[in-house]
Amino acid sequence: MLLEELTMPQVEAALAAGCRTVYIPFGALEEHGPHLPLSTDTIQAYQVGKRAAELVPLFVAPPIPYGNCRSTSCHPGTVSISTTTLRCLLKDLVRSFYRQGMHNVVVLTGHAGGAHRLALQDAGEELLDELPELRIAVVTEYELAKDEGRGIIETPGDAHAGEIETSRIMHSHPHLVQGTAPEEYPTFPTGILVRDKRRYWPGGVWGDPAKATADKGARIEELVARKVVELVRLLEEGRYV
Repeated sequence: MLLEELTMPQVEAALAAGCRTVYIPFGALEEHGPHLPLSTDTIQAYQVGKRAAELVPLFVAPPIPYGNCRSTSCHPGTVSISTTTLRCLLKDLVRSFYRQGMHNVVVLTGHAGGAHRLALQDAGEELLDELPELRIAVVTEYELAKDEGRGIIETPGDAHAGEIETSRIMHSHPHLVQGTAPEEYPTFPTGILVRDKRRYWPGGVWGDPAKATADKGARIEELVARKVVELVRLLEEGRYV
């Protein structure tokens, strides 16, 4: 159930029927090479929620189109928010959903930046102490697909705007794919923080977009959606508290 399309009576009826789980997709407005849209991470996270909601009763929140982006901060098009803002945003959203009666929360982020991911996890940990009946999962797509996805993806170390993400957008939004891009594997200096990040990552790709296909994208989307459904069921069973 897409929350933005529901009416007040429809939400009330779904809650009365026992639906208590909300899926919150986080993305980013971030460069994805010369061939993929800035909304790639947001698109992927939202598509997975829509697919999961076809398999299990689930409220799907509108996607959050901004994230904390550090490695790509010097690339044209990337717009980043602070980790403090990100944490506050998730906490405010979960508190409001909780008041509505949605006590089970799956936070899935299509953007897998380290600081971004940790900010969401920190917010979730703080909410556990605050909301006594809350059950929450905070995950990235990569975490859910990394094991079974190895049988689909050919490129070792593929991470950003490469085979995986190009395949995903070729599947769900082919009209937004502008051809392909050269294979690239950036190397940042170990432990040293640099101002000009684009110097070490000129093309904005981490992987090989040329190996992407729409079929691979469909298979990965289905895989991640199934993993989300598993998380939903675990939260609803209350197996982990």
